[in-house]
Amino acid sequence: MKTKSEVAVEKFLTGYNCAQAVLFAYGPELGLDGEMALKVATGLGAGMGLRGEVCGALTGGILALGLRYGRGGQQDRSATEQTYRKTQELMARFEQRLGACSCRVLLDGCDLRTEEGRQRFKEHDLLHKTCVRCVQTVAEELAGMMEAPTAKERETA
Repeated sequence: MKTKSEVAVEKFLTGYNCAQAVLFAYGPELGLDGEMALKVATGLGAGMGLRGEVCGALTGGILALGLRYGRGGQQDRSATEQTYRKTQELMARFEQRLGACSCRVLLDGCDLRTEEGRQRFKEHDLLHKTCVRCVQTVAEELAGMMEAPTAKERETA
C-alpha cells in the first residue's frame, strides 16, 4: 500500500498542481472524494494561481487540516482554534525543513506568470528539485499531524 506522500508525489508528477496532489492524497479519508479534491484545490497551485504566494502544497495541506479539524455547523470555537494551531504547526515544520513558505522564494524568484519565469523553472528543473520536495514534505508532515484527536473527539473521550 502506498503512503500518502507517495500518492501525492505520483499525482503531482502526472500533471496536477501541488495543492491538488496533497489534497487528493488526504481528501478521501476525510470525506472529500478524489475528483472534488482535485477541483477545489485547482486555483491554489503555484502559490495561488501562479502568483508565487504561499506554496500550493502547503495550502492543500491546510485544506486537509480543515477537513480533519475544522469548524463546521456543529462545532464550537475550539475547533477553529485547534485548526489554527495545526496550520501554524504545519507551516513552521515546512519552513524549518525547506527554508520558506513562499512559492516564489522556494523557486528562487521565478515568476511563473511570465514566459521568462516559466523558462527558468524548466531550465533549472525546479519541478523535480523543489516542487516534488514541497509536496512530499507536506504529505509527510500531515501524516503525523492527522493522528491527533479533534477538539470534539477530546470532549467525548
